[in-house]
Amino acid sequence: MTPAALILAGARPGAPDPVAAAENIPHKALAEIAGRPMLAHVVEGLRGAGIERLAVSTREPHVRDLALQLGCEVLAAGEGPSASVAIGLKALGAPMLVTTSDHALLRPEWVRDFLADTPAGSDVAVLLARREAVEAAAPGSRRTYLRFADGHWSGCNLFLLASERAGRAIETWKMVEADRKRPWRIAARLGLDMLAGYVLGRLTLAEAIGRLGRRIGVAGHLVTARDGLAAVDVDKPADLAEVRARLSAPAAPPVTCTSSAPGST
Repeated sequence: MTPAALILAGARPGAPDPVAAAENIPHKALAEIAGRPMLAHVVEGLRGAGIERLAVSTREPHVRDLALQLGCEVLAAGEGPSASVAIGLKALGAPMLVTTSDHALLRPEWVRDFLADTPAGSDVAVLLARREAVEAAAPGSRRTYLRFADGHWSGCNLFLLASERAGRAIETWKMVEADRKRPWRIAARLGLDMLAGYVLGRLTLAEAIGRLGRRIGVAGHLVTARDGLAAVDVDKPADLAEVRARLSAPAAPPVTCTSSAPGST
């Protein structure tokens, strides 16, 4: 069954978004890249993968208008990504793919590979890229990495809520949002043995995701990105400059990491 897709285009509370501020625009999804707004590139990537039903989660009127022009549904954004995902799951149902409006490099093959590599029986899956794959595909790009026993990982802004049971994971998503740059705190929430395993360098990210899923009654899996470039999004003006350079240049073949097989680890 082909999933619907939800594109998150909300805004985190607090300081203004640095990309929107640098470009003097209401929302970074409107930043022009290769003659089109960033959101249009994300929509194109999803449609190229065969995703027919698309919705954009936003409160920003200009983004809403653009989403409608692009043939997408528009859903209200919640207070944070997890709340927006809950609204999206209620409206679109499962299976539902989730990505972000700043994933400007999104390629159809990344989506197809993610869906193909997600293990059968998964309720929730998350795409992550190994550091060596990211650095091979995007030398010099500065990413945030989670350090676990099975490597250093960077998120790829692609999630799959494969079944209705995935709704149970949304409250946990809020916790992960709060601690996304402090993995030891996530490990601590799983028990002293998990915290000890993380501190001693024995806890793998695949194990942490699996255990977190079992704790809330869902089958959760890590899926390894085949192309490290999938971890590059637009969080800051330097990222926007990099993405503009890539999308304005002739297409190049993807660089893959051969140190591990694609799929769950």
